[in-house]
Amino acid sequence: MSRIDETKPFIPVGIAVLTVSDTRSLAEDRSGDVLVARIAEAGHRLAARMILPDERRQIADQLRAWTLDPAIDVILSTGGTGLTGRDVTVEAHRDVYEKEIEAFATVFTLVSMQKIGTSAVQSRATGGVANGTYLFALPGSPGACKDAWDEILKYQLDFRHRPCNFVEIMPRLDEHLRRK
Repeated sequence: MSRIDETKPFIPVGIAVLTVSDTRSLAEDRSGDVLVARIAEAGHRLAARMILPDERRQIADQLRAWTLDPAIDVILSTGGTGLTGRDVTVEAHRDVYEKEIEAFATVFTLVSMQKIGTSAVQSRATGGVANGTYLFALPGSPGACKDAWDEILKYQLDFRHRPCNFVEIMPRLDEHLRRK
């Protein structure tokens, strides 16, 4: 069972939020707002925030740029993970990933099943790593963003979480790029 080890220090990470939408503005970005609020509540830093249209190349280019920014440790995108023709966020993420975190999609589906039943099958949430940065593509609904954060990311982005977490292995994510 997972737990927080209070004897360890909390280590804040820099998190960028990308909302993918052809129609939303910052004032209407409820899902992005959910993520920004939870990032702050957890004690992490909002490193960047942006809205882009459902354009695969634009999304991938922005993800790549953010993976090269030393202030950004994690990128959370919301929107564009469904099944319609304009939903290209997952493909853009996979264009950038060096490694995919397959279990993120599985765990997200399990969490979603408890909330929305078999409708969870329509989500294509995904996670991966590129240039030593974590990337997660979440659905565009505020509820799905709450579920992903509250049930998965809040714990995995907390260095004190046991038995293991994403933060403790951050220094090793790009070890293959370093000279031996």
